[in-house]
Amino acid sequence: MRRLIALLMFLVAPAAPAAAQEEIVLGLSQDRVRITTNFDGSDLLIFGAVKRESPITDTPLDVIVTVAGPATPVMIHHKARRLGIWVNAETVRLPEAPSFYAVASTGALHEILRQTADLRHSITVPRAIRRVGAASMTDHPQDYIDALIRIRSARGHYQNLERTVQLDQQTLFRTRITLPSDLTEGSYDARVFLLREGRVVSRFDTALDVRKVGLERWLYTLAHQQPLLYGFLALAIAIAAGWLASAAFRVIRSG
Repeated sequence: MRRLIALLMFLVAPAAPAAAQEEIVLGLSQDRVRITTNFDGSDLLIFGAVKRESPITDTPLDVIVTVAGPATPVMIHHKARRLGIWVNAETVRLPEAPSFYAVASTGALHEILRQTADLRHSITVPRAIRRVGAASMTDHPQDYIDALIRIRSARGHYQNLERTVQLDQQTLFRTRITLPSDLTEGSYDARVFLLREGRVVSRFDTALDVRKVGLERWLYTLAHQQPLLYGFLALAIAIAAGWLASAAFRVIRSG
């Protein structure tokens, strides 16, 4: 009897409201970047909207956008002065570090992102760098990671763009990321995270293709596939340039 009563109460009880679901609808100003001989960088506009199945909640929404270039191993050297000469005193190898990494957000990362979410999704710049095995090479691996971040940040390869994502009415968002002129070829991963109270509630991933084209691509392919021919070509161009400069100088003097 008790089981029957419990079953009847369960059937007549009002259904609990479904959890609010939010999805990201994303757009890029370009999904391909073509590197030519006169390429001097590019601005990437990332915009989108939040698609909902229920009304907006009172808890504010935050957005984080990341763009990561191809990851490769990195050797970091610590130089020291030995007998008046600067030499590599210690070397640390990091398994992977993105060649380019930008993270843009609606607010300060330490305010809108919990460490557990950062650990799970590798959102911030330090988390994007894999440090497995670095501790076995030095007693201070974080110093080398900080040095790598400092050097690449100065070159514009690592960008921490806090408070640059504009979020309108908790629905529409947009941001702009500047790509440097010396980009590495490959597939660039773009990710967008929606957060509430520091937790990731939704995520969207897409890719951006970066390739050399035209003369830049031809020279790159020639240098890697036929280095001997590339060397002869470079030598011929240097000789021709020297001869033309000498001839122009003689004409100027005779005139």
